[in-house]
Amino acid sequence: MTVERPFDFLNSSVNKTVLVRLKGKRELRGKLMAFDVHMNIVLEDVEELEDDKVLKKIGPMLVRGDNIVFVSP
Repeated sequence: MTVERPFDFLNSSVNKTVLVRLKGKRELRGKLMAFDVHMNIVLEDVEELEDDKVLKKIGPMLVRGDNIVFVSP
């Protein structure tokens, strides 16, 4: 996989599990279903994590792009 632009990475991560860090150090793990040019993302099977432990299962979620610090495979 060649990544030349940030959206190349997101495109290659659709239908895969990703880790998302939000402002305030909140972490989510879920399957990336969709995203837009503002980096708003739709996740399924979302779990909130703390110290790599699952705090709670959330289910589907829309995350606003301006709250995202990073997305990792």
